[in-house]
Amino acid sequence: MKIVILEGSPNKNGSSNMLADRFRQGAKEAGHSVEMVDAAHADVHPCTGCIHCGYEGPCVQKDAIEEIRPKILGADMMVFVTPLYYYGMSAQLKTLIDRFCAFNSSIQRKHMKSALLAAAWNSDNWTFDALESHYKTLVRYLNLKDMGMVLGAGCGTPSMTRHSEFLQQAYMLGKRLK
Repeated sequence: MKIVILEGSPNKNGSSNMLADRFRQGAKEAGHSVEMVDAAHADVHPCTGCIHCGYEGPCVQKDAIEEIRPKILGADMMVFVTPLYYYGMSAQLKTLIDRFCAFNSSIQRKHMKSALLAAAWNSDNWTFDALESHYKTLVRYLNLKDMGMVLGAGCGTPSMTRHSEFLQQAYMLGKRLK
């Protein structure tokens, strides 16, 4: 299976990217090909809502989405990776997802698999409620098949994450994929 990991953390060595790396290791060991897309540092502009794309055509903006789009559409699975910022995904990942507008139908027709990896400082039982709801809505709207979530509560720093069970959970999520 071809997997594309969409990393949305501006901190390249942060907790959410650590989860992504462990997921990648597990998935590669299981025989899958994995490509990482650094959505946080890519030159991706916000969707303007102009609808020039007609929801399934080229976008008028000429930026990194032209390289990212074929990676997504060539994959069998998308993995959304984000730190939890004010109880939602990072603006960088959200900006990329908003640009799906120009190829929603292509994603919907693929019936891709998906997963969510997230890290948060907070560890309250409601910490991930809004992000989890948003992810489930994306899964439903884009006709994705959810393969699982690793929600790293109490992973506010790399040190906290290294001493948590969440790195192993991310690894096993990747390793168990069929």
